[in-house]
Amino acid sequence: MSLVYCVEDDIGIRELILCALKSGGYEVIGFENGKELMKNLKDNIPSLILLDIMLPGQDGFSILELIKNDVLYKDIPVIMLTAKSGELDKVKGLEMGADDYITKPFGIMELLSRIKAVLRRSGSNENLSQIIKIDNLVIDLQKRSVFYGKNEVILTYKEFELLSYLGRHRGKAISREKLMINVWGFDYEGESRTVDAHIKTLRQKLETAGCSDIVTTVRGYGYKII
Repeated sequence: MSLVYCVEDDIGIRELILCALKSGGYEVIGFENGKELMKNLKDNIPSLILLDIMLPGQDGFSILELIKNDVLYKDIPVIMLTAKSGELDKVKGLEMGADDYITKPFGIMELLSRIKAVLRRSGSNENLSQIIKIDNLVIDLQKRSVFYGKNEVILTYKEFELLSYLGRHRGKAISREKLMINVWGFDYEGESRTVDAHIKTLRQKLETAGCSDIVTTVRGYGYKII
């Protein structure tokens, strides 16, 4: 199920959009302003953002700029919502990286159609579902890249597989034997200290990027990501 964030300060319009999107099969969360949006982006990356332009505090253009200038969020599709119908406003939003632009008042069927079209063009349903986000650590399974904040963490193939597996099972203790089976394969005959050695180098690289103490040892058993 695609997660959509809606930033709209008019509570009536926001509730209407939330209701319509839920009925359309989307998981949706509404925010009154950009501050609430940016706070929640740190916890969950949505498949799409509906962003009003006329907002209290930061306007939609300023928020769009923040999103598109951040390596963690720049690929999130954004549809601008506004009462402004001027061509210059539309051009400005699109040139800043918005994926579409809907002028109020709009029909719910049109909104749902635009959302489906943008998600289809961007491939967000598939791509964003392959992103694991743990606080400021972002693991992109499709691109096989890891970032902590704006710092890229360069990992070997096995280090990436280890981190990804632990990330997909965040909070669960994974035994060394299970890690060997799922990362090295059922036929791997090495000893469990191979896992320990890879965990050691993985930790060192994460710490160099500023991410420390995320992979913890479960004494006598294995490892987990907290």
